[in-house]
This record gives sequence, structure tokens and C-alpha cells, in this order.
Amino acid sequence: MKHINKILFPGLLAFLLIPAISSGQSGEITFHKDIEPILQRSCQNCHRAGGGGPMPLVTYDEVAPFAGLMEYKTGLRDRAGAMPPWYVEKNIGIQSFKEDTSLNDEEITAISTWARSGTPKGDPADAPQPLVFDDNTKWKAGTPDLIVRLADITKLAGTPDWWGEIETVPTGLTEDRYIKSVEIVEVSDVDMTQVTGTVGGRFIFHHMLWGTAQLDSEGNLERQFTAPFPVHEVGRNADFFDDGAGKLLRAGSAIYSDSVHLHSNGRDTTAHLEVGFRFHDRGYEPEYRESIGFNGNGVDISVVPNQKDQELHAYTTLGQHTKVISFEPHLHAPGDRMCLEAIWGHQIETLSCVGYDHNWVRSYQFEDSATPLLPAGTILHITGYMNNTDSNANIPDPRNWQGSGNRSVQNMFVDLGMRVTMIQEQFLEAMEERREVLNMGPNDHVIGCPLCGAALVSPVEGD
Repeated sequence: MKHINKILFPGLLAFLLIPAISSGQSGEITFHKDIEPILQRSCQNCHRAGGGGPMPLVTYDEVAPFAGLMEYKTGLRDRAGAMPPWYVEKNIGIQSFKEDTSLNDEEITAISTWARSGTPKGDPADAPQPLVFDDNTKWKAGTPDLIVRLADITKLAGTPDWWGEIETVPTGLTEDRYIKSVEIVEVSDVDMTQVTGTVGGRFIFHHMLWGTAQLDSEGNLERQFTAPFPVHEVGRNADFFDDGAGKLLRAGSAIYSDSVHLHSNGRDTTAHLEVGFRFHDRGYEPEYRESIGFNGNGVDISVVPNQKDQELHAYTTLGQHTKVISFEPHLHAPGDRMCLEAIWGHQIETLSCVGYDHNWVRSYQFEDSATPLLPAGTILHITGYMNNTDSNANIPDPRNWQGSGNRSVQNMFVDLGMRVTMIQEQFLEAMEERREVLNMGPNDHVIGCPLCGAALVSPVEGD
């Protein structure tokens, strides 16, 4: 039987990779031949002059002094503090994601070998062409069609956290457009080359809940009930909407937020957010209805002192056929990891497990050929694992009990991932397309699509 997204035990996985590592890394591991290509793909977008990283990792002289730190950080793999900041556990669930910057076992081994063998430079002729960076490089999703600059905010060193509204800013859009992606970046007067520490310690915006609404003739917001935009969080990546479910941005609209969380980064800082929209072509019409899937529990959170691996659970039942676009765990300081599970009939299947870092929040967007296709009635179950001990660097005092609340020393427990809902015909078409793309046979199974095999039987007329 062929399995898509196979699950292997870690020990078996390591055993199977030994021949690949040995053959792929025969000979000396050098900076130009082996390490520089890894840095270009997964590190230099942030670790460069003008980037968000605390040190540039472009030239040999810049990289070599940090070889030991690179070995340690990449060796963390999927836990808080890991670099690159991508925390998907690679031994369970779906493994196909958009914008995946993670390293494979062979690359992690190469970095460790290079660090432990004296960081040989190698032949410059083996080096890849240097990357060219400009102002557009800060937009990881591509150059936006529309950039909306929000107002400057100053946060003074040593002042307490602040929650509240920010100034509403018109988008300036003169026609309705459907959005294919949205990305938010923080721009400040901080010289990132002179700053160390976590991402959460370099920026002042922890998160922003936001939306868009049209303005009336007097400049007042005409707020109506519409699905919100994905939450902006510190260090967060861009959001790509499903190709069949672009989100509408109306002419004459404005960006508003009545829930912004600011924190001090230890220095007086003036910063603003820039919102970058990329549009579908004119004439585009969405097939599906998009939504933000808030599955969580903010009522009976209880995290006891001096204990790790504490579990939180939440469930939601899908009322319609659903495509799960992304998985986005949101926890607070004691958060260690979260798993997403689908329960349909007698089947219980883990879709994804990821580590969590409160200083660098990630949204994990499934590749189009791997998005879970779940029938109505499926139960989505999330499990959060909490570590309230002194082994968690984010915990100021593990002797304290923690309940639900907005502050980082209190807790939230929610999956903020995106979903789209489908009618019966769309759901059957999506499963048929999945079978064709993956070349599935009658005995194949794909994680996250419990009916992809069963759908090989023709549906009954009228159902």
C-alpha cells in the first residue's frame, strides 16, 4: 500500500538517513560549498544588513564566529529558540507546507560537522552567486500591489504592556479587489545590527487584531460582520489565501483595530506597521467561502506550578465540508507545542504537531496538494502542551499558577488557522483533483482526507 506523507518512527528515520548523509556529504564540509547555500535559502532574508536578525550571516567572516551557536540553534529542530524559526515536527502528520524554510537532517548534520571541524572556508569558486537585497526583500510574499502605512507609535523603555485602539487609516483603494495574500511588517527606528536577543525583544508590537470597513461621508467606520483578517503577531509570516477563496477588500475602506498589544523592548522605540496586499487579477471571482477557524478554550485553562507536559484540550465540529488552509497555534509563555487532530467516524488522525515559541509566532499553511479535506461532521481536536517549569525560558516564576488572560504570563489556547467551506459538489471535485495530483490508487491513503479513497466509488444520484 502506498502512503502519502508517511509517518516514520524517529529512530527508523535516523537509520534510513545515514546512507544519504554519508554519500551526500562525502569529503570535507566547507562554507562555500555546503553552508552558504543553506544560509541563502533559510537564513539571509533576516540575517543581513537591514534585516530583522541580530547579526548578518552572509560572508564567511560574519558566519564563522557563530558556528557553534548555529549548531546549537539548528539542533533544536522544532522547539522554542530553533533556527530557522519553523517548528513543525517532521515525524508525524502532513509534511508539505508553503514557505517552508526548515532544514532537513542532512543540512543540520552538515552545519554540525562544519562547526566541529574548524569551520573550513573552502574554495570561493564553489560559492553560489550572492543574493541581492533591496527594500522589497522585507516582503517575503512578494512585492505588494498596495501598501498601507499605519500611524507611528512610541513605546518607552521599561513601561508596562499596553492594549488599546490605534488610529484608523484609509487604504486609498478606489475599486473593489480580491486579495491573494496579506503580509504585515514592523518598521522602527531600532538599528537591528546593534540588537541581540529574541524577536519579541526587538519589536514593540506583540499582536494586532484588525479588520477593514468602509468609511461613510463623515469619515466614520461602517463596521459590518465579516470574517476578520488573520491576526498579526510578532515574527509572523505572510498569509496566502486559498486560490479559490480570495478575500475582498472594498473601495473606500480603511484599516482599523481596537485590540493592539504593545510591549517594551528595553529601549525607547518609535515604530509603525505596514500592511502589504497582493491582488488577484481583475475579474477574479472566488469559488469558496473563506473563514478564520477559531478552535480553542479560553474558559477553563489551568496551568499548575512546577510541572511540564500539562495538557489542554479543545474540540469543534465542522458543520460543512471543509478545506483546512493553515494551522496556527496560539499559546502564551508556558506553551511548548500543539497538535491538530481530525476525528471522523472511527478514524482518528493527527494532521500536524508543532513546537511553539512565544517570541516568534508562525502560521503553517499547507501546500495545495496537502490541505486537509474534511467532511461535514468531522471533529477537530487540538491539544496544547504546557511547560511551567524553570526549563522554560519564557516563564518568569514557575511557582505561579496560570489561568486564561491577555498578558503573556497568563494564557490563551487557540488555533487561528484559516479554512474554507464547500458545498457537496465542490467537495467531491476537490477530492477527485487530489487523487489525480497524487496519482492515488484504490489502496492508497492520504493524511487529512478520510474520504479520498472512499470517493473512488461513484456518489449516489441526489446525495
